[in-house]
Amino acid sequence: MARTREFDTEAAVGRAMELFWTRGYEGTSVRDLTQHLGIGQGSLYAAFGDKDGLYRAALEHYRTTFAAAALRTLDEGADARSAIRTMLVERVRIAVERGGRGCLLVNAACERLPEDPATGRIVRDVLAANKDALADVLRVAVERGEVSPRHAPHTLAAFLVTFLNGLLVSSKITPDAGALEPLVEVALVALD
Repeated sequence: MARTREFDTEAAVGRAMELFWTRGYEGTSVRDLTQHLGIGQGSLYAAFGDKDGLYRAALEHYRTTFAAAALRTLDEGADARSAIRTMLVERVRIAVERGGRGCLLVNAACERLPEDPATGRIVRDVLAANKDALADVLRVAVERGEVSPRHAPHTLAAFLVTFLNGLLVSSKITPDAGALEPLVEVALVALD
């Protein structure tokens, strides 16, 4: 008879996400994970298959919490420019407040790609969702005359996601939101 799992897997994934975010995939051993999560190695393997499985679960958790929150910010803005500004500034502030760790997905891309196709799929899916959400906001903004039609909304969205990824890497080098936020204003010039 199989034993009942004696730990909260969702809480374990959240804690693992924090550890991977702080140390990276390579810098986090199975022993680190079991100690940090307070579970045995057998329980980790039974629940997640292996370290890679837990890592992918942590990336998915990041997607549904932090990345999803960034997209919600776009829906809350009064106009496209202010919504995009708020989203970019908030992402920088979160990255800095979390000790200059940057973005877990950007970190994953830098550390694991191109050798890890499963991580690549997760990162590409999140970036594609971000681009699509931004492109939708920008299409409406162009129709309302809030944004110049000079560039295609999808191209602007791709630029803004690329800019944000670079900004999040920069937040690891310069964990100072006050120094990075003015760069958002420069990026917003692309909307003119």
